[in-house]
Amino acid sequence: MTFVDDFKPQHFRLTAESDTFWRVTFDNPPVNVIGPEMMKDLKDLLTELEGNDTVNVVVFDSADPDFYLAHYDLAADPAIAEALPSPTGYAAWVDITVRISKLAAVTISAIRGIARGAGSEFVLATDIRFASREKAVLGQMEVGFTALPGGGAAGRLPALVGRGRAFEILLGGGDFDGEQAAEYGYVNRAIRDDQFVEFVDAYATRVSKWDHRVLGEIKDFINKYTRLADDEYPLHSDKFWGAAGLPGFQAISRQLFEAGLQTRSPIEYNLGEDIVEIAARNK
Repeated sequence: MTFVDDFKPQHFRLTAESDTFWRVTFDNPPVNVIGPEMMKDLKDLLTELEGNDTVNVVVFDSADPDFYLAHYDLAADPAIAEALPSPTGYAAWVDITVRISKLAAVTISAIRGIARGAGSEFVLATDIRFASREKAVLGQMEVGFTALPGGGAAGRLPALVGRGRAFEILLGGGDFDGEQAAEYGYVNRAIRDDQFVEFVDAYATRVSKWDHRVLGEIKDFINKYTRLADDEYPLHSDKFWGAAGLPGFQAISRQLFEAGLQTRSPIEYNLGEDIVEIAARNK
């Protein structure tokens, strides 16, 4: 039995398109939140990929065309995630994003649907981001919760979009559609939705055919010149979880859950806009 045959994740599917091209499809209804169970499975997948010298490309996509990864599961007990093994020694989510960014395999986010908060941080940690022009929505709305993004968005965005646009994204807390995200450099490019799957698969298949060693060497040098030191990212996590325990964060979260957060409700579709009004009530 191979790893792909044995591995039975609960909230995503792993498919071997070939020996060198794997696909991870997020499938955690109702809106693909990132909770402890998904994080456990991601850590197990990363452990396999870190020791795998065959897989050249991993595409991360979603079974839900409306929600790629909505955000972190704010209803979950964070202690459950923090009790999971952490090879880096960092907090649970930072452990995952740092390890993804360092894989020898090329990681591609195929974004159809909403990727906010930790969902946005996940795609920022991957090497390449392709977005559906019509379906992709990205954003870091944590400022509306009175918190800094905890997974490193403030460290990764400036290298992609520049200092001024990083401020615009993080201080505004709003949504960016696929076309605007591509214009800013938040994603590599936006592709028409009716051509999206074909384009991503063709690119991933092409890259999967190259030599594994040279892909790793290219990644090592690009990371050397563009990525923060790993030990910078736990500082972001500490700030986020410090804010999460404060009354303002708790009050905003409570009102969002009362409005239908983490369900297929208008608040999840429009969180980038609606959080402004809710945050204003709690000043």
